Amino acid sequence: MSLMIGVVDQLRKSAAEHNINKITKVMLVVGDMTMAVPDALQFAFESFQDEELFRDAVLEIKKEPVRGECKDCHHNFDIKDFVFLCPSCNSPHVRVASGRQLYIDYYEGD
Repeated sequence: MSLMIGVVDQLRKSAAEHNINKITKVMLVVGDMTMAVPDALQFAFESFQDEELFRDAVLEIKKEPVRGECKDCHHNFDIKDFVFLCPSCNSPHVRVASGRQLYIDYYEGD
């Protein structure tokens, strides 16, 4: 619930700055490493729908896989089962390139 409170607070602030009175759609990007559960995020978002700003708003969630980049051979790859070894050279020197983020990609409203 605390994750969604932060998201909703950001939406309220942005909507006020742009004179938006009703949000109709929110696209949220959720990286697999965040361990955020999409169903729980949906449930938490629905709890704000009694507020006029979010009434009938739709939350869409785009899952972002964990991707790595080898610091030795620069190979880019999907990280499966949180095994941080380069599949090309077996190096453990891997940088997480994506999959750690949770952010509002965009929202629509009137």
